[in-house]
Amino acid sequence: MFMFTIIFLFIIFILYKLMLIVPMREVHVIERLGKFRTVLQPGFHFLVPFVDRVAYRHDTREEVLDVPPQSCISKDNTQLEVDGLVYLKVMDGKLASYGIENYRKAAVNLAQTTMRSEIGKLTLSQTFSERDSLNESIVREIDKASDPWGIKVLRYEIKNITPSHHVIHTLEKQMEAERRKRAEITLANAEKAAMINMSQGERQEAINLSEGQKQKRINEAIGTGQEISIIANAKAEGMAMICKALTVNGGNDAMNMLLKEQFIGQVGKILAESEVSVVPAEMAKLEGFFEGMEQVTHAVSGAQSTHAKGAR
Repeated sequence: MFMFTIIFLFIIFILYKLMLIVPMREVHVIERLGKFRTVLQPGFHFLVPFVDRVAYRHDTREEVLDVPPQSCISKDNTQLEVDGLVYLKVMDGKLASYGIENYRKAAVNLAQTTMRSEIGKLTLSQTFSERDSLNESIVREIDKASDPWGIKVLRYEIKNITPSHHVIHTLEKQMEAERRKRAEITLANAEKAAMINMSQGERQEAINLSEGQKQKRINEAIGTGQEISIIANAKAEGMAMICKALTVNGGNDAMNMLLKEQFIGQVGKILAESEVSVVPAEMAKLEGFFEGMEQVTHAVSGAQSTHAKGAR
C-alpha cells in the first residue's frame, strides 16, 4: 500500500511536469537542459519531464511603472523635481528574458535619465507649456533604446513638475509683478481713454460754440442788412413823397417854412446847451440864408417836374 501510494504520487508528479497550461495573459519561456528551447503561447502544452522547464514567465498585458521623483536642471538653470509614469508591454518573451536582466528596472532608470536629458533642453516655462512634446520625446528615446529588450514603450506621462521653494517664491513675486503691470496698463489705458473723451468733448464744445457764434454773426448781419434796407426804402419813400409834395401848389412855401422852423429849433438848442452865449456875427445874413434855401427848394422842385415830364 505504501509503495502504491509512492508510485501514484510519482505518476502525478510526472504528469505535472509533462503537462503545462499557459494562461491567456502570459507567455512562458522554456529551456531544455539549460538552453533556450521555445516561447509557449497561451494554451495547453506538453513538456519533457526533467528535461524541459519553465525558465521565465512574462505578463503580456500593458504594465504601468511608477518613475520616482528626481532632481532635474532646466536650460535656464532652474532646479526641478519631476516624476512620471511609463507604460510598456512585453512584445518578445525571449528578448525580455535574455536581452536584459530586469526590463522593468531598466525601463524606469532609462526613463529617468531620458527625462533629465530632455528637461535640460527646455526652459522652466517650456517644461509646463510643452508637456505633450516632452512626453513624446521621452517615449521616442526610451523606445529606441529598449527595442533589444523585447518590450514596447507605449507612452510616458509626467505627473508632477515641482520647482524648488526658492524658485516658487521667485515665481510668485514674478506673477505678482505681472499682475501689477497689467493693472497699471489697464489704469493707463483707462486714463488715456478718459483724456481722449474729454478732449473730444472739449473739441465738440468749441465747434458748437464757434458754430453758434458764426450763426449769431450771420443772423446779426442779416438783421442789419434788413434794417438798412428798410431804412433806405423808408427814406426813398419819404423823399418821393417830399418830391411829390413840392410839385403841388404851395409846396415850396411849406418846405421853406419847415426848414426855417428846423433851423430856428436847432439854433435854440445850441444856445440852450452851450455854456457861453453864441450869437451869429451877422444877424442880417439870416434873411439871405432863408432866401438861399428857398432858391434851393425851387431848383429841386423844377428838377422833379422835368424828370416827371421826361418819364411821361
